[in-house]
Amino acid sequence: MASGMRRSGRELAIKIIYSFDGVSNADALLGSFWNNFRFRDDVLGEPLEDISVDIAPPMREFAENLVRGVAGNLDKIDDLIGEYSTNWSLERMAKVDLAILRMATYELLCHLDVPVSVVINEAVEIGKRYGTKETPAFVNGILDRISRTCRPVAAP
Repeated sequence: MASGMRRSGRELAIKIIYSFDGVSNADALLGSFWNNFRFRDDVLGEPLEDISVDIAPPMREFAENLVRGVAGNLDKIDDLIGEYSTNWSLERMAKVDLAILRMATYELLCHLDVPVSVVINEAVEIGKRYGTKETPAFVNGILDRISRTCRPVAAP
């Protein structure tokens, strides 16, 4: 899958993960999302009125994989984020920052084929697009600490 498709898939996943609120059934959340929302494939990613616009199957599959993975590992993911986000409880974090951190932490834990630098860079770039001006540095710092535990670099 092309990197642009993966980025778009991640952005879709962030939009779905953003709406997590104690949801244990990822399939119900995904069904509701796909039946009600479509987003313009441009810089702003604004919602579209027409939900009949097709989403490329590989992009949708990738987004669903991320959402299901986050939902299935939410307690472990939140514990890691909480452990490495000094001075910030999950409840105090901006929802978009938390959604980005959840998705990227899942990728660090379970998508070992994706390099750490790619996971962090994608999260930072998505943070630049959807978060505040502080989001990229905040996300980068926490993910860097998490990655050192989850995927330590072997000494030469």
